[in-house]
Amino acid sequence: MGTPELAATVLRRLADWPDGGIVAVYTQPDRPAGRGHKLQASPVKQAAQALGLPVRQPENFRDSGAVAELAALAPDVLAVAAYGLILPQTVLDIPRLAPLNVHTSLLPRYRGAAPIQRAIMENWQPGAESGVSIMRMEKGLDTGPIYAQRRVALAGQTAGSLHDVLADVGGEALIDVLEQLCAGTAAAVPQDASQASYAAKVFKEDGHVDWTRSLAEVDARIRGVTPVPGARTLLCLEGIAEPLLVQLGPGQAEAFGRGETVACGSVRRDRAGLSIACADGWYRLRRVRPPAKKEMDAEALCNGLLQKVPPGLVGIARRPDAVGA
Repeated sequence: MGTPELAATVLRRLADWPDGGIVAVYTQPDRPAGRGHKLQASPVKQAAQALGLPVRQPENFRDSGAVAELAALAPDVLAVAAYGLILPQTVLDIPRLAPLNVHTSLLPRYRGAAPIQRAIMENWQPGAESGVSIMRMEKGLDTGPIYAQRRVALAGQTAGSLHDVLADVGGEALIDVLEQLCAGTAAAVPQDASQASYAAKVFKEDGHVDWTRSLAEVDARIRGVTPVPGARTLLCLEGIAEPLLVQLGPGQAEAFGRGETVACGSVRRDRAGLSIACADGWYRLRRVRPPAKKEMDAEALCNGLLQKVPPGLVGIARRPDAVGA
């Protein structure tokens, strides 16, 4: 049971498992997408069709018929990854062995909608980790006991790259738990609710960079919203008439020189491109995307749209929400 690409990766790993079989794949109904708003199958449905697996797409499980159809399959296990639908207790009670969920955090931390992004955005300390938990599902939100966890270092990860790593790691961990369930050796450990935290859904405004923060915090924020919803800043620069809203990719941290003091948000142009001052150093921009343009190097932006901007301290970077951008 799943919908996005993460779940499709887990599905493909399950399909390769020689000791089990997939009786059906559940995913959300096709949704309108793109400029033409044509119905588009989810990544899970596309993967299932490529594997020749039967697909079910109930709108929800409030319909007793959908529950009865699933029960008639008599599954030993429900394997769920980012399904996007609430499963009532009548569904969780169906599998003979367990309803399992692949959750992309080290539970009980980061229960909820955006564990990958929040783990990166909020953990900028050296040695920070996230990971995958395989839990037994229950009625509460990500509250079930844990069968297994796998840890992954956060250093250098973006939300996109961590997503791909955790999809692979999650598929492998799920197989390990399934083998233990079949052997009767699986043991689930209750979560410590006192350590729980919630990973709220990420919105566009979460990508608005606050340059008064430290280099580590700014870098974590940008990596955590890359590629979606993307980090943004508003450049107010000498030589250009209107502020320029740009989307930022991860950059490079450079500590201030001895005795150097610069106001947070100050923008510096040099031969390599643009840097923006944080609380404790310069954040050098690497990849940027101006409005209605393709992504480019910061140097290319300077040589194009910003060619009239002189070298040196040339302006200020602001949060876009300060002007409603």
